[in-house]
This record gives sequence, C-alpha cells and structure tokens, in this order.
Amino acid sequence: MNNNLHTPSSVTSGDSFFSATAPVGSRQRSTGPLSPQREKPLVYFVGAGCGAADLITVRGMNLLKSCDVIVYTGSLVNPELLNYAKKDCEIHNSATMTLEEVMIVMIAAARLGKMVVRLHTGEPSIYGAVLEQMQILEANGIPYESCPGVSACFGAAASLNLEYTLPDVSQTLIITRMAGRTGVPEKESIERLAVHNASMAIYLSSGMLEKLSRALCNGGYSKDTPAVIVYKATWPDEEKYVCTVGTLAQTGEAHGIKNLAVVLVGDVISKSGYSLSKLYDSEFETGYRK
Repeated sequence: MNNNLHTPSSVTSGDSFFSATAPVGSRQRSTGPLSPQREKPLVYFVGAGCGAADLITVRGMNLLKSCDVIVYTGSLVNPELLNYAKKDCEIHNSATMTLEEVMIVMIAAARLGKMVVRLHTGEPSIYGAVLEQMQILEANGIPYESCPGVSACFGAAASLNLEYTLPDVSQTLIITRMAGRTGVPEKESIERLAVHNASMAIYLSSGMLEKLSRALCNGGYSKDTPAVIVYKATWPDEEKYVCTVGTLAQTGEAHGIKNLAVVLVGDVISKSGYSLSKLYDSEFETGYRK
C-alpha cells in the first residue's frame, strides 16, 4: 500500500485560479475530444471499477502508475488500487473533502504541470458527479480526459452469469435510482420506468427496499417478478440474494442490507423463456456468413 497520503492542499479558495472558475452547472463551451494538436491532458478521470482491484482497465492502471497526484473516492474505491501509484505520488482521499477542496488540489497540481488522476468508483459517467468537476477545469483552461470503468450493474451481472438483454424477454436495461436525499425528475420515477417491465438496475436505493418494492409493483411489475440484491459486487465480501420484487424488503432485512448494493429486477433473472439469438442461427445471413 502506498502510504503517501495527504490532507487537502493548503491552497485556499481565495486563490485566483479557483475564484475565477465559472459557476458549477453553467453553460460552458465543451472541450470535445482531444486532438493531436491539443495540449496533453493534465487531469484524467479514471473509473476504478466496482470492487475487485483487477477490474480496472489496463489504461486506468497505466495512468495510476504514471501520475503524480491521485484524488480517490476513499469511501468506495478499493484501496488496493493505490498500490499502482509511484512511491512519490501524492494521494488524497476525497471521502471527507468538498467539491471546492477537490478542485483546489487538482487545479494547483495541474498548474505545476503535474499529472492528476481523479479516481472514481465504478464507471464515472454513472452517478459520478464528474461534469461539475470537468466544467471547473475547463473554466480554468486545464485539459482533461476520461477513462471508463466497470459499473456495479455489470460486475453484478458477471457474478450472476446474467444477460440483461434476452430475445423475447427484454432488450432494454434501465439504470436508475430511487428518489432519496436528492430527488430524481418526476418523469423518471420508479413507477414510470417500471411500466416498461424491462431489465432494471437500481442504484443507491438498498436502504429503501420496502418503498422500492411498492413503487415497482405500482408501476407494473408483478410481485413475483424475479429480483436480486447484490451487495458490494465483485468485492471479496460480495453477497447476492435472489428474491422477487415482492420480497425485496424482507430479503434485505434478513441479511442486513442497507447500503452498497445494487438491485436488479426483471424476468431475465430467471434465465428462461427466451429465444435463441439470430446472430448464430444457420438460417440467418450476416455480413460474414451466408
């Protein structure tokens, strides 16, 4: 384990580089994809994967090995990933930091020409709160780039040997969450999404399983629709419990699941009633097979 951990930088929000940033969420010009003519990125947003340390991408691993500063989500990222860091790498745990403190660290390092990795759990584009960080970097003229990761719903599917898109059962995967301490748009409520009866992966909701079960049923799933609670997908202490929409709350309470779990819902969980794929059907012509 790399023990070169740091508390937030002594640079303060009064410094001009931070106070000059555009308001978070404001309309800003997108930097777009990097081109060979553009300056090399100084900040990389890297998906750490959902648990197991070896689920980080090769690209992400190489970025960790090369960077000068790591700001990682200590409450969720596997600390084993810090072993990839250089001995002199400066490491910050963002679990206790505010957005302002995180940006102060990253901007100060980038302005010194240091390479920074912002290490997010899972896949940063899903509940990663990355756009607000990117816009502040952009307002300060600091180039950045993203490196994808494995999100919890895909780690959970791997643990269950599950396919979300079975012909004649479901061809859609809905990734969503319940409204809790922070809301969701009304048009994206669980009840409205449940109308489709598609495969669903529900994040950040394992502490509200009774409410979730009721919303799913009100929306259109039957109480007998298969469901799974996957706690800490791909971590060594992963737990997974197959149940039904109607028994979600009972199952969660029986096993003490209150957080760090993704809930999967849909008929694909039964692994039955599907048609064989046309892709490998001898009667189906493709661009590679007559």
